[in-house]
Amino acid sequence: MDISTQQKSLITERFALRPVQMSDLTRIEHYASDIRLAQNTPRLPHPLPPGLIAGFIERAMAPDREEDVWVMDGGTSGEEVMGVISLMRLDRNQSEVGYWVAPPFWGTHLASDAVQALVAGNPLGNDAMFASVFHDNPASAKVLTNAGFAYLGDAEIFCLARNATVPTWTYSLKLR
Repeated sequence: MDISTQQKSLITERFALRPVQMSDLTRIEHYASDIRLAQNTPRLPHPLPPGLIAGFIERAMAPDREEDVWVMDGGTSGEEVMGVISLMRLDRNQSEVGYWVAPPFWGTHLASDAVQALVAGNPLGNDAMFASVFHDNPASAKVLTNAGFAYLGDAEIFCLARNATVPTWTYSLKLR
């Protein structure tokens, strides 16, 4: 698959979505080790094993990466990492959106702004984006509908932190 090795930043009024860097490791590990966050994010185990986030960042920075990862950087707010958002390539024209916001920023509409910036910027030039959220996380479902995603149906995803299969709502957004 031919992809650009250069990831671009996306700037909003409240924060920048910038490519993840190894200097983000400590902050991401701090938030990713929070059980509340892990239980809402399928790929985060709890407790967080050593080296997991470093490996994630290394893979996200590789030229042949399968996932583009941005950090929600507050810049002047004093917070370097407020959350993470990614696009996992499903094929040449479609990606799956994944995101989390650090618990101190829950209820601030940060995730909505980040998803809307990702959709507006469409940095991979996708024709469509997909996302899934747990049934017991209706706030994340609202983030997707606010960004224009349409409900597709129910599914299930295995959540590492819960060690269980969790019911989800699946959404899609056609961009072209």
